[in-house]
Amino acid sequence: MAKKEANNEQAKARYTDEDLLEFKALILSKLEKARHDLELLTDAFTGKNDNDTLDTSPTFKILEEGYSVLSKEENSHLASRQQKFIKSLEAALIRIENKTYGVCRVTGNLISKERLRAVPHATLSIEAKLQQKPTSKFPPLPSSVKSDEQADE
Repeated sequence: MAKKEANNEQAKARYTDEDLLEFKALILSKLEKARHDLELLTDAFTGKNDNDTLDTSPTFKILEEGYSVLSKEENSHLASRQQKFIKSLEAALIRIENKTYGVCRVTGNLISKERLRAVPHATLSIEAKLQQKPTSKFPPLPSSVKSDEQADE
């Protein structure tokens, strides 16, 4: 039954207006939470709500200052990721208004409802996502450096 429904979804050109309203409500709730989280992260790394004694404490506490800087950098990075997530959700809302939401940008088929409920800003179906080449944030290791598993082979 689920296979038949999936094939039926792929044959359709777009989701119904009722489906789009369901997804819009989901995205709006996630967007509200994401904006609240961004505000908390921004406050954390800007020190907006700090009630500490930074301006009165001795400046020789190097470790505490180092931790404070690291914490602010981490919060700044998280805030940047949160901003990217918010932009993705806002783009999904635009696709809903254009009635193109839920259409895979690679295959042109509908993305499954289950995937859109889990990742409402998705623009790729699972099939298209699996066909993508994995991207790594790190450059490949030189051939002279081998992992333990490669060394055993």
